[in-house]
Amino acid sequence: MAATATFTLRSLPSNQWLHKLRTRTAAASRHSHSFTTLASLSPVEDTEDIQLNVNSNENVQATVPSTSNNNNDKSKKPYFPKRGQTLELVCESLAFKGKGVCKVADTGFVLMCDRALPGERFIGRVTRKRENYAEVKKLKTITRHLDYVEAPCEHASHCGGCKTQNLSYEAQLRAKEQQVRDLVVHVGKFSYREPVFADAMKPIVRCDIQFHYRNKMEFSFGPKGWVPAEQLQDDTEGSRYALGLHAPGCFDKILNVNKCLLQSDSGNEVLEAVQGCWRDPELGLSPYDVHSHSGFLKHLMLRTGRNVVTGLPELMVNFVTSSYNPECLRPIVEKIAAIPEVVSIVNNVNTSIGNTSVGEKEYTLYGKSTITEILRGLTFQISANSFFQTNTHQAEILYKLIEDCAFLKGDGSEIVLDLFCGTGTIGLTLAKRVKHVYGFEVVAQAVSDARQNAMLNCIDNATFIEGDLNKIDLNFASNLPKPDIVITDPNRPGMHIKLIKFLLKLKATRIVYVSCNPATCARDLNYLCYGVPEQNIEGHYRLSSLQPVDMFPHTPHIECVCLLELR
Repeated sequence: MAATATFTLRSLPSNQWLHKLRTRTAAASRHSHSFTTLASLSPVEDTEDIQLNVNSNENVQATVPSTSNNNNDKSKKPYFPKRGQTLELVCESLAFKGKGVCKVADTGFVLMCDRALPGERFIGRVTRKRENYAEVKKLKTITRHLDYVEAPCEHASHCGGCKTQNLSYEAQLRAKEQQVRDLVVHVGKFSYREPVFADAMKPIVRCDIQFHYRNKMEFSFGPKGWVPAEQLQDDTEGSRYALGLHAPGCFDKILNVNKCLLQSDSGNEVLEAVQGCWRDPELGLSPYDVHSHSGFLKHLMLRTGRNVVTGLPELMVNFVTSSYNPECLRPIVEKIAAIPEVVSIVNNVNTSIGNTSVGEKEYTLYGKSTITEILRGLTFQISANSFFQTNTHQAEILYKLIEDCAFLKGDGSEIVLDLFCGTGTIGLTLAKRVKHVYGFEVVAQAVSDARQNAMLNCIDNATFIEGDLNKIDLNFASNLPKPDIVITDPNRPGMHIKLIKFLLKLKATRIVYVSCNPATCARDLNYLCYGVPEQNIEGHYRLSSLQPVDMFPHTPHIECVCLLELR
């Protein structure tokens, strides 16, 4: 039977400015059968709760899961699964963040399952009940999904990084593109029927390098390794020290990893070298325990760059420890320093009980304190804690799209306002074609890096300012010339309503919105184009282009580049 899904965006106390956005959609059409309107379920977890309400003119009826299509059985009662209940399910689509969307037969009741892929039939157990849907853990696959491929990584089924490695890359791209479309329609309130939106929505840009594309990986040390139940052969299997990645959803369980297919070959060589010696009792090294707050080794961070002269890869190794004790690290440092690509070994000391990899102090143990990378003809120095685009190859394509959207005249007459500028990479790649770039960033170290990068590239028409864009006042940027172009690249929560108001008052000719979260992006596009009627805020822009970009194959993450033009 037909059911209408209603999505309610509910404000959290910490974000009083967010208002309810409601939209109703009809049952999925044949065009979007594989990717339902549930693409917007739980997409903005940093700022909002999203609830799913299934409404119908009739009661949704069923007593147990069934493959029967007989909806005339009046003895059936509304179905609500119980925690711990086991069900046979078929995944219909992928929702945002890569969760599989399933429905109990004959009821329309929605269940979300991590690592379930479209067309897959499986046995699942209900682990958590929400108000109008439930979460399921997959126990056993009965029939594989429609676009199955063998995952090349041994950890793909259990690591939290590559959730869709056994889904063909073309299917991954289709899913991501459809998720962006659905979010912009259901959260952003744009309409497929509007020719303007149909013209604005562009096909997703694929990533030509689908493995070994990450230039930064962070591994964690732990006192006890986590082993999936099906691989646990004896009681001691998971009791030994571990170095690897966090088990999905667990801050204190580490899946031991000897090789990661997302990082460079030289990064894997370093990881293998560390794995081969750090557990040696003679070294006296202990992993940090997040429960007892004891132990020495916290994280191993690997960063890859390029030598600006030779173009060859160069690697930085960063040990994050709870105290400063270089003698303890010396044997490992000597071993990995013999790897030709390793040009920098640093030690970040973090004495706090938190799990962050940023230290209060940093010491250089070997070689240089920074490495370099080349992006769109510019050289960037990268320190252990610098922000830099994680996929350098795809960043070249992303930044070209940003430049194309800016429609620069090239005569050096335009002012660019670069919001959430990080280490200045976007603004600096545009600086030589404009009059001046003004960048704002809240992280002091990032601002310092941006200024150093400007000097390194002999760019003197870029000014970087430290400031929190979530706490701006009426005088924000009042001492700067009015920009012709605004580039905004916020983090996952998107832009604060104060910044939205500022941009609508500023009325720059063009806004290029770069997003790592299509849900909050869709919300902000709605505000900039249609305003916020509840606050008497009027929108002044039209959406001219929306370009999804796959920056991270085999993961659920999606980047978007949007062009807004003043009406």
